[in-house]
Amino acid sequence: MLAEFNFKYESPIVCAAIHNGHNVSAEVQKNLSVTEDIRLMEEDPYTEKFTHFSSNSIIARTSRFEVDLNRSIEKCIYKDPEDAWGIQTRKEIPTKQVVAQSLKKYNDFYASAKDHFTQLEKKFGKFFVYDIHSYNHHRKGQEADFDDPMLNPEIIIGTNNMPEKWFPLVDKIQNKFISFDYFGRSLDARINVKFPGGHFSRWIHNNFPDSACCIAIEFKKIWMDEWTGNIYEDNLNKLIKALNSTHELIEAELISD
Repeated sequence: MLAEFNFKYESPIVCAAIHNGHNVSAEVQKNLSVTEDIRLMEEDPYTEKFTHFSSNSIIARTSRFEVDLNRSIEKCIYKDPEDAWGIQTRKEIPTKQVVAQSLKKYNDFYASAKDHFTQLEKKFGKFFVYDIHSYNHHRKGQEADFDDPMLNPEIIIGTNNMPEKWFPLVDKIQNKFISFDYFGRSLDARINVKFPGGHFSRWIHNNFPDSACCIAIEFKKIWMDEWTGNIYEDNLNKLIKALNSTHELIEAELISD
């Protein structure tokens, strides 16, 4: 299964974790040259946990190392190191048959997404998508210093290709994150620092220009150990609550429009 689409259509808000997946098909697995621990580090493990309190969710189950749903169809399969941060991902160039199978999964995903978003549009007029990701900030080594926090916010709000009419809502969401009580302090939430968003948010805005607002949100991995994969449950749960705290204002904004 490439991705799960769980829609109740009770709310105009969708939480998507399209880089959550770790599974790869047998055909792809035998040609992968990247180790599983490196693969897991470059995926967005556990981001599905941010979707569980939403009545509408999209959760990827297939790894971005088979097909990357956040890239255009021309770039969704990693073939060369420059496609994957300098990592050699394949032993050999994938066969046309394997590529065709991955591209079918990609096209099926976007067809399903369009169907569900069209239903939301019909019911609510406008809808909102959280495109949830996570990013590393400890790349130099397990015993090395963390990356400069001035360059790596705890929450990055990406507004890729977003119509200007949604900017006031984005500001409200940012302020909501900043005002959230994160263990007695504020969260560092900034807009379009490092990651403005990828293909998924761009596709949503292109296909639903009058009705959809999609924020690509990157949670810095302050809630897990990048190298071991261990989760810091208290940190994770607080960030989930921070995300959920924005739902009410989003729904109010969509209804008022």
